[in-house]
Amino acid sequence: MIEKLTVSATINSLKIITEYIVKVANLGGLDKKATYKLRLATDELATNIINYAYTENNGVGDILFESEISDEVIMIKIKDLGIPFDPTTKLETELKTINIPIEERKIGGLGIFLVFDGVDQFFYERIDNENISTLIIYRK
Repeated sequence: MIEKLTVSATINSLKIITEYIVKVANLGGLDKKATYKLRLATDELATNIINYAYTENNGVGDILFESEISDEVIMIKIKDLGIPFDPTTKLETELKTINIPIEERKIGGLGIFLVFDGVDQFFYERIDNENISTLIIYRK
């Protein structure tokens, strides 16, 4: 089964994205904790796309979500045509930040860590001017 959603890359779309992710999680039989972590991961990626992907295009663009549920996994692909951004390049920096005492840290800056923490596997690729982030959760 494949579910799709296309939304404008605006803050107003976050509620629709959350509803879509919860629907996919429910169809895939995820528990509350796994659903929450998946929601957080997708929210972080979507927020990054909304805030940064389309800066060269006056903030105008779309985000496409595709999900596929099989017996083994739930797979969600998040696609945009914004500027190239590979989230995996930020993970190492954010992992260093985690070890800094909280009172010495700057606010924010852990979004990509939350993405990786919220899923079992994460992949990024850039194909034909399209950013494609793939999130995989193993069905238990």
